[in-house]
Amino acid sequence: MGNARARKVPAQVIEDEEYQLRHERVAGIDVAKAKADVCTRLPAAREGGRRRSRVEDVPATARDIIALAGRLLAERVQLVVMESTSDYWRIWYYLLEGAGLNVRLVNSAQTRQLAGRPKTDRLDAQWIARLAEMGLLRPSFVPPPEIRALRDLTRTRLQLVRDRTREWQRLEKLLEGILVKLSSALSSLARTKSARAILEAIADGERDPRALAALADPHVKGGRAAIEESLAGITLAACHPMLIRLHLDHITLLDRQIARLDDEIEAALEAIPAARGVGADGVPSADPGPGAAVLPADRRLAEIPGVSLELARSIIAETGLDMTRFPTAGHLVSWAGLAPAARQSGPRNRKPKKGQGDAYLKGYCTQAATGAARTDTFLGERLRRLSRKLGGTRARCAVGRSILVIIWHLLANPEARFADLGPDWHDRKTDRDRKTRSHLRGLKDLGYEVIITPAA
Repeated sequence: MGNARARKVPAQVIEDEEYQLRHERVAGIDVAKAKADVCTRLPAAREGGRRRSRVEDVPATARDIIALAGRLLAERVQLVVMESTSDYWRIWYYLLEGAGLNVRLVNSAQTRQLAGRPKTDRLDAQWIARLAEMGLLRPSFVPPPEIRALRDLTRTRLQLVRDRTREWQRLEKLLEGILVKLSSALSSLARTKSARAILEAIADGERDPRALAALADPHVKGGRAAIEESLAGITLAACHPMLIRLHLDHITLLDRQIARLDDEIEAALEAIPAARGVGADGVPSADPGPGAAVLPADRRLAEIPGVSLELARSIIAETGLDMTRFPTAGHLVSWAGLAPAARQSGPRNRKPKKGQGDAYLKGYCTQAATGAARTDTFLGERLRRLSRKLGGTRARCAVGRSILVIIWHLLANPEARFADLGPDWHDRKTDRDRKTRSHLRGLKDLGYEVIITPAA
C-alpha cells in the first residue's frame, strides 16, 4: 500500500449558473393558505451600514398581492422567491409574474431551516430571502400561461380516463357477483362492442344466455358458445339491471367528456405558434399538409413508437415547447425523475436513489415504452432485451428515458424527424471479436479449454 499512488484529479473550473448570481434586492415569501409572510431584503440605507429586512403579513387576495407587487417594483426588487407549498403558491406566482417581477418557485426541500433554529413563518420568510440573496436556490420549472392552460386540460383528461377505468372495474366486480364471467370469455369489457351490447341487454332485463350470446360478433374469439357458457350462471336480483345501467350511463358520460376534452386540447395546442408546423411553401400552419418542411410538434412526437397523438399532446403539456429551459436532454430526464441521483463520498459510490420528478411526465414516458414493446422497432427490441436483464419495471423506466431523450431533440430542433434504427441495431453494432472473447472467457472460467475453428 505504501507504493500505491492516489489518482490525481485535475483541477476544474466551474462557472456559476444563472440562478447562483447574488442579488442586492430580493424578497422571500413563505406561503400559507390564507396569507403569506413576505421578507424584503434591501441594501443599507447609509454608507457602511448593514442590510435591512422588512417582514410583513400579506393576505392571499388578489388586491393585496397586486398592492405588494407595486411596493416591490417601487423598491426595485430584482428577484422574488417562494416555496412550492401545495397549490397555494399559484395566486402569488401568477399575479407577481403578471406585474412584471422576476419570480422563482423553489422546492421546499431546499429552503428548510437549519437544525436547531426556531421555526416560525416569519423566520422562514427571512431564511428564504437570505438564501435567494446568496444565489443558493435552484428555481423550479413553471411553464408559460398557454402551456399551463394546456396542462390543466390534459391532466383533467387523465383523471377522467382513470375514473372511466375504475367504473369498468366496479362494473366487472358487480358482474362477478351475479355470476357473469363475461370478462373471461372476451378480451376486454371496455374495448369490445360485443361486451357493450350484451351489458346493455342485461340492463334492459334480458336473462336468457342464448339470446345474450347471439348479440356478440360471430367472429369473436372462442365463439358465441364460449360467451353463452360464461352467462349460464347469471343470477339477477331486482336491483342488478338498474345498477348495471347506472355504471353504463356513467361510462357513456365519461366517454363524452373525454371526447370533448380531446377537441379542446387539440384546439389549445393549435393556438400556440411554437407548436405549428411549416408547409412546403414556408407558411406556418397547424395543418401544413403533405411535403411539410416542419411537422407540428404533436405529430413530430407521434412518429416515435408507442407515442400516440393524445399522448404526445400530454407530454408537450408537461415539458412545454421551449427546450432552452433544459440545456441538455439529461436535464429534462433528471427533471422528469427518470435519472438516478448521484451518491458519492470519497472512494464509495452508493446505490443511487430514484429522483422525485414530474409524476405525470414519468407516467407518460413509461406508458409510451409499454406501447413500443409491441412494435418491431429499435425501442421495442431494446425493451425486450432489457426486460430479460433488469425485469419489466426497470426496463420500461430505461426505455422511457430513451424516449424522453428523443423528445428533447425533436422539440429542440423543429426540423428534426424521428428515424428508427431498426430492431437489429444491437446485433449490427455488437463487435464480433468482443463477443467471441467474452464467450471464451466464460468457458475458461468454467474450466474448459476451447479451440476455435472458423466455419467453412
